Amino acid sequence: MNRPRSKTGLSPGSLIFVGHRKTDQPAIDIMAYNPGELKEFRTDKPEDTFALKDEAVIAWIDIKGVHSEELVAALGNHFQIHSLVLEDILNTRQRPKIEYYDDYIFLVLKVLNWNDKSKTIENEQISLIIGPNYVLSFQEREADIFDPLRARIRKGKGRIRTMGSDYLAYAMMDVAIDNYFLVLEAIGDHMEMLEEKLLIHPDRNILKEIYVLKRENLLLRKAVWPLREVVSQLDRSESPLIKKKTRPFLRDLYDHTLHAIDTVETYRDMTSGLQELYLSTLGNKTNDVMKVLTIIATIFIPLTFVVGIYGMNFDNMPELHWQWGYFAVLGFMGLISLGMLWFFRRKKWL
Repeated sequence: MNRPRSKTGLSPGSLIFVGHRKTDQPAIDIMAYNPGELKEFRTDKPEDTFALKDEAVIAWIDIKGVHSEELVAALGNHFQIHSLVLEDILNTRQRPKIEYYDDYIFLVLKVLNWNDKSKTIENEQISLIIGPNYVLSFQEREADIFDPLRARIRKGKGRIRTMGSDYLAYAMMDVAIDNYFLVLEAIGDHMEMLEEKLLIHPDRNILKEIYVLKRENLLLRKAVWPLREVVSQLDRSESPLIKKKTRPFLRDLYDHTLHAIDTVETYRDMTSGLQELYLSTLGNKTNDVMKVLTIIATIFIPLTFVVGIYGMNFDNMPELHWQWGYFAVLGFMGLISLGMLWFFRRKKWL
């Protein structure tokens, strides 16, 4: 696995990729459209995008693979993007945020996906540059969640082909937040499964899964909470890049973000509840074990008392003169021990 590079000691604005490389070869997917036409192609040359800035179209320039510092620098030079913004694009450890500049708006958000095999969340940073007639999106990997949005643009249905770059950025954020709900639904199903396991047979493996789930909830919380402020600032923005007719959609997006936050907080409490359920179930199981052992000990207490008084002081004990008596008693004691171990395992006490 490749190690993230360090920027320690470098000057601000130094273009160094920080993160893990998630694609082999960077590529640029371009969709340039207006109500009457659509042009779509892929390239690996940044200069193929330069003319789109001055054309009468809305250009979606989607860069897949942000590990190429030369590619990011070339796009930044042409679109006149500040070096500190380019630095943030190359650093995939940013938190969701928004920054305003004279000719564009810079956004950072996290896209989350649920890995059903490992029961963990996979996260990816997406950076957006919203310009007057273009949106630059920087993604870490080849596969993304925006295919339904591309299909809407190709079909020309709805309002997206008639709206500006601000609406395109809104649509991308809407897809990302909708994907949060898919992750939340998967986490909810996983929590129900863990709860059933806890009620049937609590063990340490389930406790480990609960701790992993708690960590994933924290990751989800770090992605959703800052995004609320990003959407709120975008709606209240006085930037001319955000048109009046887009603001109702941003307010609706803000409501979706609040809904996601409420669900995250609910799941956070439910995860703590699973820990308490584990401890409670384990305590009840221990009480049941102690109850059975107490009954067994109570039965043998008077027998031990009688044997303690009388000992083996009897003349008529045939086993004392039996050649195999000693070994028979040892074998009987071994059978008792094995029988008790079998009983404990059957009760799942061991």
